Amino acid sequence: MQQFFQTLVSGLAQGSIYGSLALALVLIYKATEVINFAQGEMAMFSTYIAWALMGHGQAFKWWAFFATLAIAFAGGFLIQRIVIRPLERASVLTVVMATIALLVILNGLAAWIWSPQIEFFPSPFPPTSWVIGGVHIGKQDVGTLAVTMGCVVVLALFFRFTKLGLAMRAGALNRDAARLLGVRTGWLLALGWGFAAALGAVSGMMVAPTVFLTPNMMQAVLIYAFASAVLGGLESPVGAVLGGLALGVLIAMLTQYVHFVTSELQLPVALFVLLVVLLVRPAGLLGRTVVRRV
Repeated sequence: MQQFFQTLVSGLAQGSIYGSLALALVLIYKATEVINFAQGEMAMFSTYIAWALMGHGQAFKWWAFFATLAIAFAGGFLIQRIVIRPLERASVLTVVMATIALLVILNGLAAWIWSPQIEFFPSPFPPTSWVIGGVHIGKQDVGTLAVTMGCVVVLALFFRFTKLGLAMRAGALNRDAARLLGVRTGWLLALGWGFAAALGAVSGMMVAPTVFLTPNMMQAVLIYAFASAVLGGLESPVGAVLGGLALGVLIAMLTQYVHFVTSELQLPVALFVLLVVLLVRPAGLLGRTVVRRV
């Protein structure tokens, strides 16, 4: 039982990282119906910026954490205005190809600026544990869970209780109707990209202490996040977060209790979950199936 609770907390911590990046994917998908394949590389690039602000990983600094969120938000905002906005009348495939091109550019740019070698990224939390009823609960796991879920809650409150957040929800629900009511949907899309980039930066800074900092560090995380978004429903922000938590716990439990599921098989497990969901319930657990009459 002690091992079970330790594995549960560890899975929730890892799942919260997947969930925050999945939420970033859903924010953009709900507004544009396009998956941003560069979301992971945007998060990686933001994490490198945080690493540089922290003196190349000498010690974690919370002011650098919040400064990175602001920089990531500005970067996401500018990417939408400069790269995505000119393609708003193009086909979905064209926009997807643009995000893939952005993925390659950011990956190469990070390797060129900071070199492709593995770097150490400091953790904001001590590596020690709390012992509660004989259960060792890592402070890093609890801290990661608290930070990522805290950011998700703040964003949820913003969308529910502020005029700007309500306007963004209206634009995502029906862009044409919102535009007729005077909502400047173009700027709201840019804000959505900014918030998605900031959430991605949180994911990157929380996962970097465990996977180390490299230009390729977020590529596997993006697949987990995509699986989480599909599991919860690409139309459901709540589903994306819950899907990430569920996937994190599932992988942690399988790794702990199913002996042939090693760390090398964790990614195939996520892809298997993705395949099963697409076959059984394509809309996801909390998504809605849309029926179009021809």
